[in-house]
Amino acid sequence: MTATTETRPLPAPAKETAARWRRQLSDPAVGIWLAALGVTLLGWLVVALDGGEFLTQPNITGILQNCVALGLIALGQTMVILTGSLDLSVAFLASLGTLVAADTMAGEDANLVVGVLAVLALCTAVGLANGLIVTKLKVNAFIATLGVALILRGWIEDNYTGPSGAVSPSFQRLGYDRIGPIPVSVFLLAAVALALWFVCRRTRLGHHMFATGGDEHAARLSGVRTERTVVIAHVLCALCVGIAALFLTARFGAGSPWAGTEASYDLESIAAVVLGGTILAGGRGGVVGTLGGVVVLAVLDSVFNQLAVDPFFKNVLRGVVIIAAVAVYARRRRSTRRSA
Repeated sequence: MTATTETRPLPAPAKETAARWRRQLSDPAVGIWLAALGVTLLGWLVVALDGGEFLTQPNITGILQNCVALGLIALGQTMVILTGSLDLSVAFLASLGTLVAADTMAGEDANLVVGVLAVLALCTAVGLANGLIVTKLKVNAFIATLGVALILRGWIEDNYTGPSGAVSPSFQRLGYDRIGPIPVSVFLLAAVALALWFVCRRTRLGHHMFATGGDEHAARLSGVRTERTVVIAHVLCALCVGIAALFLTARFGAGSPWAGTEASYDLESIAAVVLGGTILAGGRGGVVGTLGGVVVLAVLDSVFNQLAVDPFFKNVLRGVVIIAAVAVYARRRRSTRRSA
């Protein structure tokens, strides 16, 4: 007499639950936040083995603080990349924004509103110029925004040789005030992220951005005004850079010609967007994944600083992490297409 084993199929509800979990885990946004958790735990372990302390309140506050400026710029970069475009002028625009804010405020609270409006007006103009050059003059976004970046650089180097102006005393609280261990500026980042998430997921403009980035020709045939969508995306990106510039001004207390370029916000923001699962060609991605990418980069920076890693080797490690993440995404997309 032989014993036989039967493999009972999963009931339909169990199959649906398993399929739903597989879909959620294959989402790049979920993956990057799980990666952020893993990097944090690994960083805590490595720093502890080195004799240091990683998950302390000052260090966590510092990591959150470091997420703000990069997070704001990366959120803006996400908007343009979703439409299949790109913005390389963000670093110099952030630098110029700090200078305009500090010069306009001139250390007086009475000039605070004028200073904020001046920065946002400047950034709107630059974003509009970027969008019109890309859509009307048909210049590749890489070349167009690189050209605008060089123009901004020339203006800064011709008019500034060092820090300039002074931020108003009440505005400087944006850079340093905290609610418990959480910096106030993190709430600003969260508010901007929530607003852009709503635009992307709940508005017609957001659907048009995904459609334009996915297939511009098909989107145009479907009635989407693709050129206007790209222009608006560039303006949104520049406004995010303006908000980041205001935050940086509050942190520094003055305008800095190197505020954006020393931190390499142009390349760092693109790296955060790509880490978050947004495709450079456009059409897929979102702000949730980008925030996860920003957290991963901020945690890595904190770990490297605590371990006193050589700056050159630090960049090598960051490059390896970005390449590995993109390779994983590419392999996952190929697997998904084969199984479809």
